[in-house]
Amino acid sequence: MFLQKKKNFTETALQIGYAQSTITTQIKLLEEELGTPLFERLGKTIVLTAAGQRLLPYAKDMVQLEHKIISHVPESESPSGTLKIGVAESLCYTKFPKLLQEGLLDFVYTINTAYKDDNFLIPYSQPESLDFLVSPNHPLTQCKMVVEEDIAKYPLLLTDANCNFRIMLLSDLARKGLTCKIALETSSKEILKRFAANGHGIAFIPSITAQNELADHSLVKLKWGGMQFPIMSQIIIHKNKLIMPEIEAFWHIYETFSQNP
Repeated sequence: MFLQKKKNFTETALQIGYAQSTITTQIKLLEEELGTPLFERLGKTIVLTAAGQRLLPYAKDMVQLEHKIISHVPESESPSGTLKIGVAESLCYTKFPKLLQEGLLDFVYTINTAYKDDNFLIPYSQPESLDFLVSPNHPLTQCKMVVEEDIAKYPLLLTDANCNFRIMLLSDLARKGLTCKIALETSSKEILKRFAANGHGIAFIPSITAQNELADHSLVKLKWGGMQFPIMSQIIIHKNKLIMPEIEAFWHIYETFSQNP
């Protein structure tokens, strides 16, 4: 890049602190390796050949990559870097083992039924509550106890077809010979909460995803007396994954936050 700007070996050498002979030798070796001249020597002036122009964007990319390596690879006292985290519970069972094995994710955070596999480590596992959430004005809030037969009478707001929450509930209702009225199905918990708060049905989602709404009483839990639906929040990582400081730092922050929401 300096050669392109200065158009002179001597000035370039002074600018970057190398001997002119070193620069000349390196360019000659590169031209021999590529099998084509990269510069035209016009007296004391040099200009890029057509091949040199084609090489230039790659050279810029290499310089940027060098800067990134120097910035991110060496260890530092404070953890830094980018973590690749998978969090979509509806896809976890079918997708995340492959993604973790291929190194495309550092770890997965999931709220789902308990996951166990000898190929993975689970450094964090916490029981969660899967509940029926409704508007404070919903008729079922007046019941001392709600069971499957009660739920089947009202519109349900459910997660998508691949989600275990939905599968567990529909299987439970089917075992009791009950059919249900599905008013909405979506992977978005925010949409499910909004519809439930506006009185459009019963949302069946983990309470941890509706902490704010439960706190301000825009949503309330029904007093459930039917089948229990055990789920866990878990962090899952491949057993051979190198545990970098930034991963450990994230776990520590998350665990602290979970204990003090």
